[in-house]
Amino acid sequence: MPSTSDTHALTMLVRKLESIAILSDEERQAILNLPAKTRVLQPGQDIVHDGDKPSQCCLILKGWACRYKIIGEGKRQILSFHIAGDVPDLQSLHIHTMDHSLATLTEATVAFIPHDNLRELIAQHPGIAAAFWRDTLVDAAIFREWLIGMGRRSAYEHMAHLFCELYLKLQAVGLAGSYCCPLPITQVDLADALGLTNVHVNRVLKQMREQSLITLRGHTLVIEAWDELSQVSEFDPTYLHLEKRAAA
Repeated sequence: MPSTSDTHALTMLVRKLESIAILSDEERQAILNLPAKTRVLQPGQDIVHDGDKPSQCCLILKGWACRYKIIGEGKRQILSFHIAGDVPDLQSLHIHTMDHSLATLTEATVAFIPHDNLRELIAQHPGIAAAFWRDTLVDAAIFREWLIGMGRRSAYEHMAHLFCELYLKLQAVGLAGSYCCPLPITQVDLADALGLTNVHVNRVLKQMREQSLITLRGHTLVIEAWDELSQVSEFDPTYLHLEKRAAA
């Protein structure tokens, strides 16, 4: 049986899955019974490397992480951001060689869950297997939106869309509310996610602040005008497929 601290850690996985699916009491308890080893990682620390063959999955408990690839001349492309409750390397259950890296963006607390235990869990609980499958499909939907942002949205629209997405994802797991959410990442991180230069990111952020759309207070994003921000980016939250959302 897992320790009390590990059980507490796994409540984050339950919370995430219940934001996109419905779990029974039995399924919820089965997740809480998973074994997990918790570690605290420093900012910029790789969790899994491109080319690794992991035997466990990583559950983010606190802090932020990202998937990324390094291309020629050491250039980094961030492929996705991940927050508490996410299992960003879930695909390693079925795709045995990693084709990208996963790293922390901030100090992060993570829990490692062995593949064998996850396979046993989904074999015994088809509803949990369906929830994980739904999670991977939502992940793919987010990738599609990021691709549209890269290819067809202006830098301003792309960033506005990302802020709307991050707010709703954080709100769905109880980490944001009243149009205020943590944003503990750097302008360089934003640039590498949006395919922009650091200078361009700074220019867009300044424009948004001048138009009273957002306020940045330390590592906190305040969306001052949700309707305007979502309209300018044509943000439609359908692709996040959230089953429930906390009150704004």
